[in-house]
Amino acid sequence: MPDVIEEAVAGLREGEPIVLPTDTVYGLCASAYRDAPTLQVYRLKGRPVTMPAALLCSDMEMLLECVPELRGRAAMIARSLLPGPYTLVLPNPARRFRWLTGDRPETIGVRVPSLPPTARGILDRVGCVIASSANVHGGTEPRRVSDVPDEILTACRVVVDGGVLPGIPSTVIDFTDGDPRVLREGAVPAIEALGRAALLG
Repeated sequence: MPDVIEEAVAGLREGEPIVLPTDTVYGLCASAYRDAPTLQVYRLKGRPVTMPAALLCSDMEMLLECVPELRGRAAMIARSLLPGPYTLVLPNPARRFRWLTGDRPETIGVRVPSLPPTARGILDRVGCVIASSANVHGGTEPRRVSDVPDEILTACRVVVDGGVLPGIPSTVIDFTDGDPRVLREGAVPAIEALGRAALLG
């Protein structure tokens, strides 16, 4: 789908939102490098700007380029769990990407999903995006393109159809304090991630 990839990359670089399939649900995505595209995602969803969204990166190397302060234990945890259906809340001492960190700018939620080929081709070109479920705030998680609300579909430059997805959002775990906190049980049991993290010491 080279034309779809080119159009999606162009849209993201021009600040327009797109819909992408992930390893969990369909995501509403936009460029993470500027505040305006992120705020448009919030407006389309009706999501309070005090709530954080995830920084979705193409791979671990891109994640560490975007948030270079992720060193030591935080980087070890990320490498042990990603790529995968997790959102990891990690320290963000430099307060990077403040427009997507909500009311906790000292932390950042990150994802490196296992993406379908077309979505991966797009992320490989743009590096990272803001990503949130392609639904209205509090709505049903979109498993199919047909589950995405019309107002979101019509506002997006490109909608990449990846077929039927698992439909269960990522598991969210906060690793910023001494003891990890499970913020949302999701696509995989949090106990699996906590067990892997515990092995790191």
